Amino acid sequence: MTGYVDIHAHVLPGIDDGPADLAGSLAMARAAAEPGITTITRTPHLRSDFPDVHVEELADRCQALRDAIDREGIPLALASGAEVSLTWAAEASDEELRLASYGQRGTDLLLEAPPVQVSIAGFLYGPRAKGYRVTLGHPERSAHFQRDDAILRKLAVDGVLVQLNADSLLGSGRRGIGGLARDLLVDGMVHAIASDGHRGTSWRPVTRLAEAIEAAAQLVGPERARWLAQATPAAIIEGAELPGAPAVMPQRRRSWFGFGGG
Repeated sequence: MTGYVDIHAHVLPGIDDGPADLAGSLAMARAAAEPGITTITRTPHLRSDFPDVHVEELADRCQALRDAIDREGIPLALASGAEVSLTWAAEASDEELRLASYGQRGTDLLLEAPPVQVSIAGFLYGPRAKGYRVTLGHPERSAHFQRDDAILRKLAVDGVLVQLNADSLLGSGRRGIGGLARDLLVDGMVHAIASDGHRGTSWRPVTRLAEAIEAAAQLVGPERARWLAQATPAAIIEGAELPGAPAVMPQRRRSWFGFGGG
């Protein structure tokens, strides 16, 4: 499978904890294209511990990197977005929220799931009341959701989209991050898998996305995996209606992960 659409990656140079310079960003772009990613979304952190990220600068920074990717002949489209903390979103103006949204079109936001317990439904109410479709980034990494995922599942049923990280899905063990990621996937609670890439081939490599999609295909079937990797991420970026979800095709977990199943 190729043609992956990655809705969560830290590819802009020198702005957050992604590549330090343009050379690093281009190396990441080349690495992304190699296993079949055709669209990658720059999603720098918008939160207080990354003070160099200014939402009003993101369009120009994105275009500069897009131009560099084109000059290098890398077959990769660069889309725009941001990874928005709950507190930043709560304090942002309407215009700032629009600038943080996918494509800056004011339809879809990627909100970062907090690592600790908060009243997440309350934080999500504001953007959703303003008409945003919210994608919750890597909620499987939250220790609170690992202990009790009932609220997360209710949010998914109520229309919040769930994005898993590739690394999470490839983790081992029944419990913790990997266990929750796979449980959510098999139960049909996931809408997209993304790299959350920070480098080309070293720390949190963007290339892990292709591996994760292959793992997802073993768990839920190739059609559902394709929906998670291509159709739904593309709809999120474009602000379009989500395509219908193919049925989950349960697989024996023991055959892939070496545990569980019967």
